[in-house]
Amino acid sequence: MVRKFVLLLAAVSILFAAPAFAAETIKIGQIVTETGDFAAYGIAEREAALIAVQEINAAGGILGRQIELIRYDCRTRQEDMVNAARRLVEHDKVVAVIGPSGSGLHIAAAPVFNRARVPHIGTLPTNPLVTQDENGNVRPFNFRICFLDPYQGRMIAYFAASELGLKKAAILYDVTSDYSQGQREFFVSSFKEYGGEIVADEGFRGDQDVDFRSQLTNIRNSGADVLIFPFMGRALPLAVKQAREDLGLDMPVVGGDGYGDFMWEVAGSSLGNTYWVSHVDRYDPILMPFFDKYEEVTGTECKEFMNAIMAYDAFFWLKDAIERAGEPDPVKIRDALAATEGLQLLHAVLTMDEFHNPKDKDGVMLKCDPEQQKALLYKRIRPE
Repeated sequence: MVRKFVLLLAAVSILFAAPAFAAETIKIGQIVTETGDFAAYGIAEREAALIAVQEINAAGGILGRQIELIRYDCRTRQEDMVNAARRLVEHDKVVAVIGPSGSGLHIAAAPVFNRARVPHIGTLPTNPLVTQDENGNVRPFNFRICFLDPYQGRMIAYFAASELGLKKAAILYDVTSDYSQGQREFFVSSFKEYGGEIVADEGFRGDQDVDFRSQLTNIRNSGADVLIFPFMGRALPLAVKQAREDLGLDMPVVGGDGYGDFMWEVAGSSLGNTYWVSHVDRYDPILMPFFDKYEEVTGTECKEFMNAIMAYDAFFWLKDAIERAGEPDPVKIRDALAATEGLQLLHAVLTMDEFHNPKDKDGVMLKCDPEQQKALLYKRIRPE
C-alpha cells in the first residue's frame, strides 16, 4: 500500500553530481503526465529532461553547481497539477518548474506559481491563458517555449483553405479542454477570413466519451470537404478511426499539435490523408543526434518527439536564464527568461515577446504516411 502511494505521487529527486552533495545544488522542478490520457507525452518529457540534466551536469552544471531535479506526476488531472505545484514551491523550494504540456493544467496551477513568485515554463501548452489572464494581463511568472493556439488555429485555417483549397469545414472538438476550445475558436475566425464556411460544429466530452459516431454522422450529412480535429490524447486516434472505418469519411483531416506516434497503434492506416501542425520536424537532421541519444538511453524510439524536444530545450533555456541572472534567485530568473532574445536552442532560435511567448516561430505541417507509419514533413508555413 505504501509503495502504491509513492508511485502515484511519483515524486522523484534525481541528482547527477560527483561527488554527491559536494556543493549546494540548484533545485529545478518538473511536472509530467506520466499517467492518464497524456501519459505518452509525459513519459517523453520525463526522459528528455533526464538527458538534458545529465548533459548539463556533466558539463559543469549551472554557475558551478549541479542540478537537482525534483519531479512529480500530475496524472493529467488539474487537482494533482495544483498539488504538485504547491509541493514544489512550498516544500521542495525549487527555483523554477518545467512542464507539462496541457494548457488546462498550466492555467489551473498559474496562481500557485505567481503567488510563490517562482517561474513556470510550459513545454506545449498553447492556450493564450497560460501566460495571460482573462483581462489580457501577462502572468508574471508563466512562460512557454511553444507557439500559441491563435497561431495554430490560423495555421490550420490557412492550410485547409489556401493550401488544400477546401472551404467547407466540419469541426469535432473537446468541450472539456481549454486547448481544444481555444484552437477551435481561432480556427473558426481565421477560416472565415480565408473564405471558408463552417458547416458542422460538434462537441464531445474528452473525460468521458470514446464513441464519436453520432457527431460524425452529423458531420457526414453536412457536406463538409475537410475535417478539423483540434484536440489531443487518446480521443484523437479513436475519432480518426471511427470517421474512416465506421462513417466512411475519406476527406482530409487537419489538426493541431496533438499528433503523436502512439496514434498508429489505434488508427493504423486510417491516418492516411491526415495533416497535423507541429513545432518541429521529427526527421530534421539537426535533431537526429538527440533522438539517437534518446533511443540509446531509454532503449525505445522517441515517438512523442514534440514533447521531448520542447522539454529538452526548456532546460537549456532555463540554464541560460540562470546564468544571465547570475544566481539561482527565482525573481531574477524570471527577469532573465522574459529578456531572452536570439537564444539558439536545438529546435529553434528563441526570443520572448511581452507576453512571455516565443516570437516569430515558423510552423511545420506534417502529413501521415500509412506505408511508413510516420508523420513526415509536408511543408513549413507561416500564415499570411
